[in-house]
Amino acid sequence: MSKTRKQSVSNYPVGDFLIQLKNASRAGNKVVKVMTSNKILAIAETLKKLGFLDSVKKEKEEIVVGLTFKNKKPLLMDVKLVSKPGLRIYMGADEIAKKKGPSIFLVTTTKGVISSVQAVKDRQGGEVIAEIL
Repeated sequence: MSKTRKQSVSNYPVGDFLIQLKNASRAGNKVVKVMTSNKILAIAETLKKLGFLDSVKKEKEEIVVGLTFKNKKPLLMDVKLVSKPGLRIYMGADEIAKKKGPSIFLVTTTKGVISSVQAVKDRQGGEVIAEIL
């Protein structure tokens, strides 16, 4: 049974969206509904390309996102916000390439929202939104 609640206006809707995804995956929920925004939709599409999301549907005033599960465990385990409204973090392609580890960064570039792997490949830098573990 899914409860629909009215989402309040936020200071940082992108951060709220990513934290909602993290909380939903930890709770075992398969679907998340958020208010629509072009940037949130671009982030959701990027996460779908990376395999963390199963489906992304844009309805009238909201985006319905389906989380990907493998062996009854969510693929999206942790999200750390890097840029915040009071402090934006920007990195060039060389700085992004130096970051080693299993995590993937979401980067806003002139080409849209892309993963750190794609940013290094395209030699693009930009605002680092979040780190996906």
